Amino acid sequence: MSTIEHFLTSWRSALVDFRRDLHAHPELGREETRTTERIADLLRGAGLTPQILPTGTGLLCDIGSAPTVGLRADIDALPLTDVKDVDYRSTVRGVCHACGHDVHTTVVAGTGIHLAGLAAEGKLPRGVRLIFQPAEELMPGGALDVIAAGGLDGLGRLYAVHCDPALPVGKVGLRVGAVTSATDHVSVVLSGSGGHTARPQLTADLVTALGDVIVSVPQILARRVDPRAGVNLVWGEVHAGTAANVIPRTGSVSGTLRMLDRAQWETMPTLLDEVVRAAAAPYGVDVELSHQRGVPPVVNDVAAVAELTSAAASWIGPDSVTGTEQSLGGEDFGWMLEKVPGALARLGVRPDGAAAAVDLHQAAFDVDEACIEVGVRLLAGAVLAPA
Repeated sequence: MSTIEHFLTSWRSALVDFRRDLHAHPELGREETRTTERIADLLRGAGLTPQILPTGTGLLCDIGSAPTVGLRADIDALPLTDVKDVDYRSTVRGVCHACGHDVHTTVVAGTGIHLAGLAAEGKLPRGVRLIFQPAEELMPGGALDVIAAGGLDGLGRLYAVHCDPALPVGKVGLRVGAVTSATDHVSVVLSGSGGHTARPQLTADLVTALGDVIVSVPQILARRVDPRAGVNLVWGEVHAGTAANVIPRTGSVSGTLRMLDRAQWETMPTLLDEVVRAAAAPYGVDVELSHQRGVPPVVNDVAAVAELTSAAASWIGPDSVTGTEQSLGGEDFGWMLEKVPGALARLGVRPDGAAAAVDLHQAAFDVDEACIEVGVRLLAGAVLAPA
């Protein structure tokens, strides 16, 4: 513990400055060129040798020999305009770190620098790979870039953190099993001959058909699937027609399909196709269904959660761990956990004593920067615990 305290005393200010620099210069998925270079420069300064991914953004960095533990951070930002009145407000119009990826990146980089110092002294018990992945906010996610580049090869455990404004700084939220949802994009296009609204019987009443798809499909899915699977289809966009007295030739509706059960996610394409076509069939319209597979659920491994729980109790405090609710948000870390067992921890970022905080994906989102050292303690403790 004296070693981590010494490290944080020396690096606390520098890590906050690094996070603020990333926050002020956000980049969207697969465009994180500056972010990648800033991370690489920081790690090189600690004597490490980062390797940029073949896709051009994101990087891997091994500490010690034959890494068996991976620490993952996502580095991209969101297409939102930063509205905060702070010195480190985004300087990029329409882009900001509204999900905390700048914090995740700083936590993993800071942990890596600390572990590199231990490795130089021969005190690192096992090799570690730092994983800075691009494009988490894009489907199906930059985690697949890491996997394709061999970034998980040889690893036996993976850890990651995600900012949680529902938790005060100093708290870590953990749960075994599904912690986030599978997330897909669904689009339905209906088409017919079109016609006069005075004579719907002479054509396909496309708008009414579209309305039935909008209302019926989520309801039918809720009755065809075990409720414990957490299946949730919500429409967010609908288009049809340009005149009140004309039945249009085409109409479309798009939305997101989410679920917590991995097995159900595998069988969903067939069931969704059946239900959509059944809902539209009575109207005689043609149906075009697009079901874009996004990300699987993040399923936390029981042993990995136990390791993080022990690390938090020892390195943060005995009361630092709390439970966390399942979320229907998507997170491409799920792809990685299909290859290597591990866990995603919720990192409390709400100022201690504050009754509420701005939620994720909001333009005013910010954190209590004391969360950075909490995250470093957590990940360093997990790595340094007996294997």
